[in-house]
Amino acid sequence: MEILYKDNELLVCIKERGLLSQYDEKKPNMISCLREIPGSEPYPVHRLDREVGGVMVYALNEKSAAALSQQIADRSFDKQYLALLHGIPDKKEGLLEDLLYFDKGKNKSFTVKKERRGVKRAVLSYTVVESCGENTLVRVKLHTGRTHQIRVQFASRKMPLVGDRRYGARDEAPFIHLWSERIEFTHPVTGKRMKFEKQRDF
Repeated sequence: MEILYKDNELLVCIKERGLLSQYDEKKPNMISCLREIPGSEPYPVHRLDREVGGVMVYALNEKSAAALSQQIADRSFDKQYLALLHGIPDKKEGLLEDLLYFDKGKNKSFTVKKERRGVKRAVLSYTVVESCGENTLVRVKLHTGRTHQIRVQFASRKMPLVGDRRYGARDEAPFIHLWSERIEFTHPVTGKRMKFEKQRDF
C-alpha cells in the first residue's frame, strides 16, 4: 500500500485495482488493508470503482470524516481523473451533462431523458491530453459524483473507456483505463489547502 500522507486526521493513499473502497467482509477491500497500519481506523468519504485505481483520502476519525464529506457535498473537494477512450471527441475540451439512473440490481448506470425518482444530474468537464490512433486520453474533472459517472457519460456518446466491457468496450484490455490522478481538499483541522497527485499506471 503506497501512502502519500498521514496525520492524526486523515490518510492519503493509492488504491490498487481489484479492491473495494469500502469495507466488505467477503471481498478484498481498502479498509481491511489500511487497518493493518498502526493507529489507523479509516473512514471512507468518497469512492472509486473496484476496477479503478488511483489517489484516495480516508478520514481517521468521525469529525474529519464529516468535514471531508461536507466538502464533497458543497463541491470544494476537487477530483481529477485520466481516462482512455475508444474514439475521438468532437471538441478538445467540453462539458458533459446528463441525467443518470443507477440500477442497483444490474449494478449499472443509464442515461435517461426525464427526471424521475432515483434520477440524478451528472456533470463533468474534460480536456483532451493526446490522441493515439482511434483512442483518446482525456483529463476529467468531476462536478458531481455519481456511480460509474465517467464511464457511462462517455459510453453514452459512443466513446466507452478502454477495458470497460460493462459499458460497451469490445477490446481485450485487462482493466478499465480510468485513473484517479489528483485530489484537492481543505484539511479539516488546519484549514490548509492540500493537493495530492499520482501519474497514471496505464
